[in-house]
Parts: sequence; structure tokens; C-alpha cells
Amino acid sequence: MSTLPSMFISHGAPTFAIEPGLAGSQLGALGRTLAKPRGIVIVSPHWMTAGVEVTSSPAPETIHDFGGFPRALYQIQYPAPGAPELAARTVEVLGFKDIPATLNGRRGLDHGAWVPLMHLFPEADVPVVQVSLPLSSNAQSAFALGQALAPLADEGVLVIGSGSLTHNLYEFRTGEVAEAAYAREFSRWVRQAVLQADFGRLLRTLELAPHAARAHPTHEHFLPLLLAAGAARSATPVTVLDGGIRHGVLAMESYLFGRSVNLPVPQEEALAG
Repeated sequence: MSTLPSMFISHGAPTFAIEPGLAGSQLGALGRTLAKPRGIVIVSPHWMTAGVEVTSSPAPETIHDFGGFPRALYQIQYPAPGAPELAARTVEVLGFKDIPATLNGRRGLDHGAWVPLMHLFPEADVPVVQVSLPLSSNAQSAFALGQALAPLADEGVLVIGSGSLTHNLYEFRTGEVAEAAYAREFSRWVRQAVLQADFGRLLRTLELAPHAARAHPTHEHFLPLLLAAGAARSATPVTVLDGGIRHGVLAMESYLFGRSVNLPVPQEEALAG
């Protein structure tokens, strides 16, 4: 079994589920290209706990953890099976790095997990385990959590950090606006660090990158990128999924660490992005 890459996905707003745009089409193309993994371990900032928890339900529910969006969103189900054995293995590998974790048999998949996965694997036929993000997380601990999960890649498991390359909720909630230049400038800086495999600089993104405080008034949606980088068995090559900027301020860029994949880009959307 070949070692799998790790992945960071920008999951944007919940409406990404019904408005896939360029980011959704690229995730779909990637899912059709990759060999189907034995399972997925995914971390999202929409499940933060005091200590690390791991979903162990054989049939995790689809959690609609948002409000004020179109009714259609609340009717979507992503019935991917759980994987109790993979959950137990995840707890085990975390323990090898002295990261205590507990199984949670009641928790389902939040929208940070199921929304991007419905584009990546729309048949919902890959077992999914979700790992919580500790409330105390910072850049270094998120990277270390990814490093602890990295051995799963050798076992046919795709490790995903799901967050958002930019995440200013105040600006998002003011409504659809013209694209904010800062979001693209911040994204370009991060992309350069990722492509150069400069993880030291990447870990200090929120200190060094232009417009970092505006792009991330809080850090929880950026941490999954550091987790995915830590989980990478190989820092290069990197496949960039440029999803453009949605709602003026949400950069939808994603990265596949350790694998080069040629993805088709619809010309009209590329020009619009």
C-alpha cells in the first residue's frame, strides 16, 4: 500500500455545500484522480475540546452546526460510514507521541468535515473519523498533532485539515462585497511558503504574513493548515487547488502535500477568480 499525501482544505461558508464553484469542481476532480483511501481522518475547527477526542461511531450523523442559511442546507446528509477500528488506531498513534486522546461514540461530522468531503468523495463511500482540535492549540501544537497523525498515511489513510485560508467572519457577515485585495495578498504569501516547504515560516504566518490579523482575527481556522503540513510524509511536491475568493473575503485555496496532480481548471471560472 503506497503512502498517501496529506491535505489542507478551505471549507469556506456552509453554502459551499450547494455552491461548489471552482473549489468544489477541483476537489471533485482530485477525488476522481486519487486512489480511494482506506479511510479519512479529518480535523475541523468546528469541533474544539479540552482534550483530543476521536469519533468512533460506526455511522456518524451529519451535523448541521450553523444557522440562518438556506433550508436546502439542512436537508443534506453525508452518510459516510464511521470506522471504529481506525478510530482506535488513531488514539494509539497519538499515544505514541504522548498525546492522550479518548473515543467519542456519539459525535457526528460537523460541516467543516462533511461539506468539503461531499465534493471530494460525493458517494460518501470512504469511512471517516473526525479528530477534535484542542482548545489550547497554537501553531506549534497543531503542527505536532499533524506529525503524530502522519503514520496513518502509511496505512492507506488520508489525513485532512479542514479550515479556511482566510476567515474574517465580521466582513463575511456584512454581505457580498467586492474582492478584498488583502485576502489575495495573504494567500499568495502562504502559497509561497507552502511551495518552498518553508514550514518554519509557515508556522509564523500569523506573525509575519501581510494582513494576517485581518485575514485571521482568531487563529482556529488557520491551524488545520499547519496540522496538514505536519502530517505530510513528504513536504514536496505540492498540488495547489486555487478556489479563488468567495464572498469577497474567503480564500478557498487548498493544498495536497506530497503529490503532484494535474487538475483541469474551467477557463471562465479561472478568469473570474
